[in-house]
Amino acid sequence: MSRDFVGALLQLNAEKQVPREQLVRTVEEAIQAAYRRVSGGEDIHVRIDAETGRQRVFRARQVVGEVEDPLTEFTVDEARRFKPDAGIGDLIETEELDPEAFGRIHAQTAKQVVLQRLREAERDVVFDQFASREGEMITGTVNRVEPRAIILDVGKGVEAILATTEQSTVEHYRIGQNVKAYVLEVRRTTRGPQIYVSRTHKGFLRRLFELEVPEIHAGSVEIKAIAREAGSRSKVAVASRQEGLDPVGATVGQRGARVQAVVAELGGEKVDVIPWNEDPAVFVANALSPAQVLGVDIDEEHRIASVTVPERMLSLAIGREGQNARLAAKLTGWRIDIRSDVSVAEAARAAAAAEAQEEPTASEAAEPAADAKAVATEAAPRPARKTTAKSKREPKADTESKADTESKADEPTPAAKPKAKAEGETAKTKPRATRRKAADANGSVPMTAEPAAEAEDGSGAEPEPVAAAPKARRARAAKEVSS
Repeated sequence: MSRDFVGALLQLNAEKQVPREQLVRTVEEAIQAAYRRVSGGEDIHVRIDAETGRQRVFRARQVVGEVEDPLTEFTVDEARRFKPDAGIGDLIETEELDPEAFGRIHAQTAKQVVLQRLREAERDVVFDQFASREGEMITGTVNRVEPRAIILDVGKGVEAILATTEQSTVEHYRIGQNVKAYVLEVRRTTRGPQIYVSRTHKGFLRRLFELEVPEIHAGSVEIKAIAREAGSRSKVAVASRQEGLDPVGATVGQRGARVQAVVAELGGEKVDVIPWNEDPAVFVANALSPAQVLGVDIDEEHRIASVTVPERMLSLAIGREGQNARLAAKLTGWRIDIRSDVSVAEAARAAAAAEAQEEPTASEAAEPAADAKAVATEAAPRPARKTTAKSKREPKADTESKADTESKADEPTPAAKPKAKAEGETAKTKPRATRRKAADANGSVPMTAEPAAEAEDGSGAEPEPVAAAPKARRARAAKEVSS
């Protein structure tokens, strides 16, 4: 029986990959539970020798200062009756039981408990094994395809779950296909540990580069940041820890062999490898590769990078549906605002024009009084212009005859006009041509009463037009010349 027991332990150790000590402890707890169920003693303990397979069943209690459970505990005085040097915390054996009393019922109960404990021990081993591998890459075989996941067999009867959300949209799987995956999480459930893996996580891309690039695996080239949109495009920022080593060249490999191996594993996903830089402006400019960048303005407070690119490079910098700019923002951790050089120049001109309109010029600010004076001068009448007009008409009087001059001198003074008005008459000046005819006939200018009477009569002839005056002047001038 002892040899059979030891052989069974060795076989379980080989099949379940459970350590031998853990198997022995599991069997002990199973037999102990079976004894307690049948005999009803909570103080029964079982010990098994792993080398010989010998089994001991005995009763023992724990030594405590104050007894709470009298079935499993007792005081120091009671313990020293069985062992003189007993102390608090010791397990003191009180009675040894006969293992032969272990009957068929005991054996059947022990078998069920042993099988259950072995399954639990196996699950614990699997959980501990894969829990320590979280964040690493494992290889499995497609076992079955379910509506919401693909089940991978990772060996030793252990299965991993590749959910649909963790699968690339450009990849297709078939039964029996070998698939690499990234271990996301290991959960302990009632059905055993569940391993969740992914092929879209950016850590999967990191592990692939470590697998393909020896410099990254050795640590001479470090992957600083990764931005990924699975199935479409990824950006990887690398830096060198060794002086004189080109990180981009080492990652890409000769003729792109290393990065092509990674692309092939990802199903044709594009991968951009860019150099990392401590200067945020340089790093942002590199992240927008392959677009050319003219300048980068950094706002440290709001973490905004304003990037200026040539007009012809604007669509390339933004990318299809904004993918290039979006990946660059994820990679650098900065919010990126991309503008073309033409739009920047137009914005600068518009800002300068607006500023010029808002701020008054220096001359306008220095001469407000002069402006007010000029406005007042324009509103006032301009007598100088009237005088000038009169002076322009004066030369016409030079052509008049001497008699005209004398007749003008004999005209009543302005004082006579108010007198006529006082008498109720309207003094109306007779046309100049009529006065001249009267002067030629009588030698004196008639009084203003006649024009007033004509005005009152209402039938008087209209005054002779001024246009007739030149004919009279020409007639008088001819007469004087003939005389």
